[in-house]
Amino acid sequence: MDGFTGSLDDSMSGASVSDVNDRLSALELRVQQQEDELTVMKAALADVLRRLAASEVSAASSTKKQHGGKGGAALREAYSMSCIANGGTSGRKRDSTSVTRKETLSSAAKSGTDRKKEVSSQRSLMEEIQEREESPRPKDSAPSPSSPHPPQTPQTPQTPQRPAQSADSSKGHVPPKRGPSVKRSSGMERSQSSTWDSSEDNRNKLVKAASTSKLLAKVVKNAERHKDPVVSQAKMSTREKNSQAEGNHIKMFMRGRPITMFIPSDVENYDDVRTELPSERLKLEWVYGYRGRDCRANVYLLPTGEIVYFIASVVALFNYEERTQRHYLGHTDCVKCLAIHPDKIRIATGQIAGVDKDGRPLQPHVRIWDSVSLSTLQVIGLGTFERGVGSLAFSKADSGQHLSVIDDCNDHMLTVWDWQKKSKIAEIKTTNEVVLAVEFHPTDPNTIVTCGKSHIFFWTWTGTSLARKQGIFGKYEKPKFIQCLAFLSTGDILTGDSGGILLVWTRSSAETPTGKGPRAFQISRQVKGHEGSVFCMCEMRSGTLLTGGGKDRKIILWDHELRADRDIEVPDQYGTIRAVSEGKGDEFLVGTSRNFILRGTFNDGFLVEVQGHTDELWGLASHPSREMFLTCAQDRLVCLWNAVDHSLQWSRTLEEHGHCADFHPSGAVVAIGTHSGKWYVLDAETTDLVAIHTDGNEQLSVMRFSEDGSLLAVGSHDNFIYLYTVSDRGRKYSRYGKCTGHSSYITHLDWSPDNSFIMSNSGDYEILYWDVPNGCKLIRNRSECKDINWATYTCVLGYHVFGVWPEGSDGTDINALIRSHNRKVIALADDFCKVHLFAYPCSTPKAPSHKYSAHSSHVTNVSFLYKDSHLISTGGKDTSIMQWRLVEKASLSLTDSLLSNSAPHRAEPIFTPPSIDKATPTQGPVPPPTANGTQEPSPDSPPPTELAPPVSELTPPRSESTPPPSDSTVSLKDSLEPSDDTATPSDEGLPPLTPPS
Repeated sequence: MDGFTGSLDDSMSGASVSDVNDRLSALELRVQQQEDELTVMKAALADVLRRLAASEVSAASSTKKQHGGKGGAALREAYSMSCIANGGTSGRKRDSTSVTRKETLSSAAKSGTDRKKEVSSQRSLMEEIQEREESPRPKDSAPSPSSPHPPQTPQTPQTPQRPAQSADSSKGHVPPKRGPSVKRSSGMERSQSSTWDSSEDNRNKLVKAASTSKLLAKVVKNAERHKDPVVSQAKMSTREKNSQAEGNHIKMFMRGRPITMFIPSDVENYDDVRTELPSERLKLEWVYGYRGRDCRANVYLLPTGEIVYFIASVVALFNYEERTQRHYLGHTDCVKCLAIHPDKIRIATGQIAGVDKDGRPLQPHVRIWDSVSLSTLQVIGLGTFERGVGSLAFSKADSGQHLSVIDDCNDHMLTVWDWQKKSKIAEIKTTNEVVLAVEFHPTDPNTIVTCGKSHIFFWTWTGTSLARKQGIFGKYEKPKFIQCLAFLSTGDILTGDSGGILLVWTRSSAETPTGKGPRAFQISRQVKGHEGSVFCMCEMRSGTLLTGGGKDRKIILWDHELRADRDIEVPDQYGTIRAVSEGKGDEFLVGTSRNFILRGTFNDGFLVEVQGHTDELWGLASHPSREMFLTCAQDRLVCLWNAVDHSLQWSRTLEEHGHCADFHPSGAVVAIGTHSGKWYVLDAETTDLVAIHTDGNEQLSVMRFSEDGSLLAVGSHDNFIYLYTVSDRGRKYSRYGKCTGHSSYITHLDWSPDNSFIMSNSGDYEILYWDVPNGCKLIRNRSECKDINWATYTCVLGYHVFGVWPEGSDGTDINALIRSHNRKVIALADDFCKVHLFAYPCSTPKAPSHKYSAHSSHVTNVSFLYKDSHLISTGGKDTSIMQWRLVEKASLSLTDSLLSNSAPHRAEPIFTPPSIDKATPTQGPVPPPTANGTQEPSPDSPPPTELAPPVSELTPPRSESTPPPSDSTVSLKDSLEPSDDTATPSDEGLPPLTPPS
């Protein structure tokens, strides 16, 4: 009976699937029929309007000559439809329509001559309509917006000529081209990526189910539009006929909204435009910043003389004497903890969970790697850890053969691994409370200790089992948190807690009978350590002990009898102590909550070795004539960095959160926009406040000086662009005007070289142009601006850059882009932790790019240094600053890779005043820094094989969750090889619940 029921269910399921396919086919037929009906209606309407226009216009023959060579509309339309869209169609409908449309467009791109016979009558009708349409509309025709200038219009006209066209060209609220077809495409573009996962059989069923005659008719229409603009004109609405015929534009769709971009006059045939990979590559040269604000015990000194620490998804190895950095780049998301093997060479780092750009989970895991070669030795925990790796430790008694790991999940699972065999030996739930530390006993290989909120557990590990014994406080006050632990030379355990108390735990002398669980540890001594919490401990080589306090910011040296010997206080501006470790000689290293790494002694105080921002970072500006750049963040800090010796030139605290910045072309001052609408002008040398102004009460999103520095444009979240005249080398400002017309907040803007025009983007995907000399008026006819050679290019929407948008984008995936000064490449910051490098111009859909991973949060901004030698990128929540060196592929060599991270000679160790002479505009084409190299054919091509080091036999196979071994020093594998599907928009796990200091 059960078997019969099962077969009945299967047959019913098969019948229902068949029924669904039939219904989908019927719906597809209806959609196509309605599309054809609308086409005829549009053609009739176009005929009426053109008849009205024909009576008022002459010189039809000259107009016909001007547009006779403007073919290729079909392929352009196919490209624009396949560019970007995001709609709300249901999954099933999206699957069927996108497959059908894919077949249609691929066929449309081919010749349609073999199918002309089936629609010959319709084609003749279209030709007849087109003949009537060839004469353009007059300027004063009310029913249809007037046409833009023909392609022969002189470049950058001074005044707008067609105000009546604003509804189409400036606002974009017109009915989309081809009615239902475009409406479908708005929901189908994202579904294209999802259809790749469906089976080939389902695709074939859906394609075959649609009416063959309807499909062929659709194919011929597209093909004819490609060969002859006659059909193209009839298929479009009247408003779009003008812009397509005379403006020669491309359309893409964002969230179903059409975005029109006009093709420049120097592009004779758009169908011949190709976008190749750039010959330039990026190599990570320097990482600014350190993650101390929510991590602990993550700063160590290696025998190589390098300090190892992490920020974002990068583990940095910094030699402070030689001023060099190396980077381990194997992680795919935020690194949260770090442990050093007893041999001081191998390192284990753990990361949190995340998701990639397609929503697929990136599993948390631990990577064990070699600090000399930077090669990955093992990856463990894929599929085991849930939320992220909270803490980890190598065993000591057996020479680091085992690794213990605490998962940050609700149960805080403790696992013990034989990491070389990649095998999990034991696993057990610890507690629902937060666990802050785990350590192996240095002499007893079977004892593991964990501590955290209101607990300390002593674990006995035998085989595959872990037995727990809870620490009993007895007459001593139970602390809220046990923050850290260390092992004394006697084998006793020392803990530091949130009350500032040091407790010594001694193993009970009475032996526990076999099988009755671990031997208990009892408190044998209590010592008052710090005011506030004891946050970290470090046992020194001499057997003495260092402890770091939270509230009192003190580092105390304890002798062998646990008596306080010496102490020193960390200055308040560095924050509270998060990590302390032993350095060279009598030095020690300190990591702080404000993301500083300090090196110091009790006699000489502290030196800052590493520093960075402590909150989300958005503002970035490169100096116009020096190898320097400025950053500003929500921590209210403004920092000027020297990119040559990788040092902080100066920093200053503002009253507001900084969000955007730009240098005056002279380099003498820098303007900084804040979250409140207030903006500051600072002297770039002395940091003195030069001017302060307020525009509106909302966040300022962009500050942009004109090329000669005589004007400043301020883009705001109140939808306005405020313009100021600038004098006295950026020291005096007076309001010039205000650009009004955007319907959403300003996101990006650029100036023309002659200061006459501004191009701006907004949050609702508008591309608007402004005539500055004529009262900051909105230019209604946007085709007039198609040939302007913009001084800078930071707008994310426009003909020259629209190819950077990924398929299925929702319009917020790209945070910033910038064109290099030599106009060869575009750098891009996206929401998926990636930095991209595209060729410029990038005017074909889904253009190829080199992709680079180092950030673990959305990348907020990018900027080229003034000579294009380096690119700077900033992270959002990860607060990191990455400095990438631009290299030609032909120049990559083993020697170059080995020496790439060495700091150059300090030619500019100090900040010198900018030149009095007026800065020469740097926006024009300049010779590239290096010659072009031969380009690899694919963004996923590996680097030259001779650069790759031998891979360990223990290296796991590459997969989505297991990135390749990373070696930025020898093989350049991670820093040069474009990586796909390893980024994640998630930058934070659930941080450890730590008490306020």
